[in-house]
Amino acid sequence: MPNKHHTFFATCPKGIEALLYREILSLDNSVLKQTRSGVSFKGTLQSAYKVCLWSRLANRVLLPLARFEAETPDRLYRMVVERIKWEEHMSPEEKIAVDFTADHRNTFHSHYAALRVKDAVADRFRERTGNRPSVNTENPDIRINVHMKKDLAQVSLDLGGESLHRRSYRTEGGVAPLKENLAAALLLRAHWPQLARKGAPLVDPLCGSGTLLIEGAFMAMDRAPGLSRKSFGFSKWKQHDPALWQRLLKEAEARFEKGMQKVSLGFFGFDRDTKIIAQARSNAVRAGIGDMVSFRVQDI
Repeated sequence: MPNKHHTFFATCPKGIEALLYREILSLDNSVLKQTRSGVSFKGTLQSAYKVCLWSRLANRVLLPLARFEAETPDRLYRMVVERIKWEEHMSPEEKIAVDFTADHRNTFHSHYAALRVKDAVADRFRERTGNRPSVNTENPDIRINVHMKKDLAQVSLDLGGESLHRRSYRTEGGVAPLKENLAAALLLRAHWPQLARKGAPLVDPLCGSGTLLIEGAFMAMDRAPGLSRKSFGFSKWKQHDPALWQRLLKEAEARFEKGMQKVSLGFFGFDRDTKIIAQARSNAVRAGIGDMVSFRVQDI
């Protein structure tokens, strides 16, 4: 599995696909196609791990398992049972969740379709092992993604698990907080990485919970955004390679340590709300850069 090539699909918010395309290329992957809300790329398991760890823009990294016609929810059920060897990907002891999305041409009720997919996975295991996985929509071990374009279904494993834009450092957010990957996209559009290499400071006069500054500091310090996450969707996957993953983590940690030594205090955030500034400071501490970012209560 580690050296086997697969086609993966990385999703992202609409409008930043071109940025994601270039980012995935920079991670030494073979990009196949840029589409609406995502980029398909080809590579080994290491390729997918690197996108999970290093992408500042992606929401999810999907590994397609099967693609087939499904005109009805019952046919969707049958094909999920028959076409995918779930026992190669998980054990019946794992907890699962199913995410179902479809375009405007598909008429399936999303909740019912997700339920049929869950039943299909559970019934396949019950027929073969006598046991069936349980469902945990909040904290699953394995997250299954189903997307339908009219009657064409694609079933994938979500290797990221929880959306990758959630870096784990932001447990507190202000009013209408800026998503982490959208903050990263703004910084890339503004050519912040190039400015940071020249020693430019980053100032946010309306910093809110500090997301823009934290993401900017991550870029300047060469910190992989995935280092903040406690778990990924591949952690309980049967084909996960823990040794490979640990090697990539150690490499990322070494790059961050080296990057911190090259960056001086040059990140400044201001907001008139004392409570919001306290939240921003806490977020920066959780991000591991509390000493590198300065926050101050001040009106614009």
